[in-house]
Amino acid sequence: LKGTMENHTKVTEFILVGFQSHPGLQVLLSVLFSTVYVVIVVGNSSMILIIRMDSKLHTPMYFFLENLSILDIFYASVIIPKAALTFSLGRGIISYNGCASQMFFFSLFGTTEAFFLAVMAYDRFSAICNPLLYQVTMNKRFCICLLVGSYLSGCINCTIQTGFTFSLSFCGPKEINHFFCDVPAVMHVSCSDTFVNEIVMLSVCGSIIVSTALVVFISYGYIITTIIQMPSAESRHKAFSTCSSHMVAVCLFFGTVFFMYAQPGATSSPYKSNIISILYTTVIPMLNPFIYTFRNKDVKEALKKLLKRK
Repeated sequence: LKGTMENHTKVTEFILVGFQSHPGLQVLLSVLFSTVYVVIVVGNSSMILIIRMDSKLHTPMYFFLENLSILDIFYASVIIPKAALTFSLGRGIISYNGCASQMFFFSLFGTTEAFFLAVMAYDRFSAICNPLLYQVTMNKRFCICLLVGSYLSGCINCTIQTGFTFSLSFCGPKEINHFFCDVPAVMHVSCSDTFVNEIVMLSVCGSIIVSTALVVFISYGYIITTIIQMPSAESRHKAFSTCSSHMVAVCLFFGTVFFMYAQPGATSSPYKSNIISILYTTVIPMLNPFIYTFRNKDVKEALKKLLKRK
């Protein structure tokens, strides 16, 4: 028993072995991740700056977009720099506490993003389907409540996920087959029975993904119905072009996250989940500023104004 106890308390660090079976890929991934990180920080910071500088953009829609950009910078910072370093060194050592805190913040920002997408869809629904009541409905106080509520929901989920995962015993191989401390990957290296954890992950993450995705798709259902009934072709085209890009971002996010956390056997195929993780940890935060804003006429005008002022 004493030996077992010692074994259980021995693990003070983990080794991240992301794509170790493909050594040629390591350097390429390191360069790719570093480049993507720069694009994410520059793209999202530009968004925040443009929205702050132009008073015309001080509306609920841009308030949420500005906060989405802040969230994406944090979200990417939790994972990408460490992953780029891991790829360049060939393997990455992360301490037990470092792994727990990475999981905590990644779950926090990832969950908050799901709620943000639901809030933003509701905001567009209010603007397009109830334009006369929009100013009353989406007042500043309500917007702040929605923002705080999203972060609180994120806090609850990340506390549950991290608490449950790190209550497991780790005594055997310390190698995590992933490029960051994701819940299924860490669960995989535990020597405890993970059945309860998998049920908790499935039910909590599943209910979050399904409920936020429902809000998004129902809102867009109403939006599309309203757009179809618009009399002028020009206003239809304008509304559709805005919504279609939002829908691409939303489907990409919810599709990949659903595959990872809300289906049975989510922990069974590490290589497949590594590739899918790249989508929601790097590609989506990089695309968000371009999808939501740089395609937008108001933002383009604000950018021109800002550049002229400079």
